[in-house]
Amino acid sequence: MPRMLLPFRSASRRLRLAVLLGGGTCLALSSGCGYRLTPRGEGLPGGAKTVCAPIFTNETPEPALETLFTRYLRQELTRVGKLGAGTSCDAKVEGTVLQVWSSPTIVGRFFRVHAQVRLRWVKEGQQPQETVVFGTEDYLPGSGDVLEAEANRQAAMDRLAAVLMRDGFDRLANAW
Repeated sequence: MPRMLLPFRSASRRLRLAVLLGGGTCLALSSGCGYRLTPRGEGLPGGAKTVCAPIFTNETPEPALETLFTRYLRQELTRVGKLGAGTSCDAKVEGTVLQVWSSPTIVGRFFRVHAQVRLRWVKEGQQPQETVVFGTEDYLPGSGDVLEAEANRQAAMDRLAAVLMRDGFDRLANAW
């Protein structure tokens, strides 16, 4: 049975905290938050040198989320210099978009998009590892125009996907 890691905290809450605290204070407090001061992408699990990221599965009724989250995971793999292609991969990360929904915030001036994604590290000869990441991102509903509100929601979903895939990959890479 694959090992499950606990869901991550809200991405927008962490971002707001970092902005409020400022650089030096955030660095002092970050040692207990799961952040590390070592180069990213070194020492991948199981000695993998390259990682493939096939198109995610989308279990939500919202179309095209699988490509959005896959794109940001591949971007993260490219950033750490580990993205493989085709059959030349030592390992792969499979993803599933489990849930996505929007809701008004308590304040009422903002809306919030929520997303939950499962990532699974698969390497031949090793037990798969998986994690579930969850986060939220706030957005403005617009000035009454439906297209403006949807554009704001999509921009928030983009920001959320980037943060969740960075956090999810880091958690998988550091699970060993």
